[in-house]
Amino acid sequence: MNTYAPVLVLGALGAGFAIFSVVMATLIGPKRYNRAKLEAYECGIEPTPTPAGGGRFPIKYYLTAMLFIVFDIEIVFLYPWAVTFDALGLFGLVEMLLFVLTVFVAYAYVWRRGGLEWD
Repeated sequence: MNTYAPVLVLGALGAGFAIFSVVMATLIGPKRYNRAKLEAYECGIEPTPTPAGGGRFPIKYYLTAMLFIVFDIEIVFLYPWAVTFDALGLFGLVEMLLFVLTVFVAYAYVWRRGGLEWD
């Protein structure tokens, strides 16, 4: 337990600071509400009413999420592989080449569908 005590203390300090900051901001902060502040903010775009069933999302949202997941998962697997590269030998190299090939296929799909064009 002695080895985890500093981590637990740091976590408690971080949580305490976060809770203290939120509580103090609500108590001390200005309370000048108006209609514009109470509306949902959508990245500077005026909110538009949506149909009762929800509405359709452009494919661009899904491609952006897919691109994020592809690169996120790639880094999660590449870092430990790089750390233990010598211990894995040829088997680890072949497996990582297969993994990078599948990541490249997903990347090529997103590229072909226009996920990298930010307009």
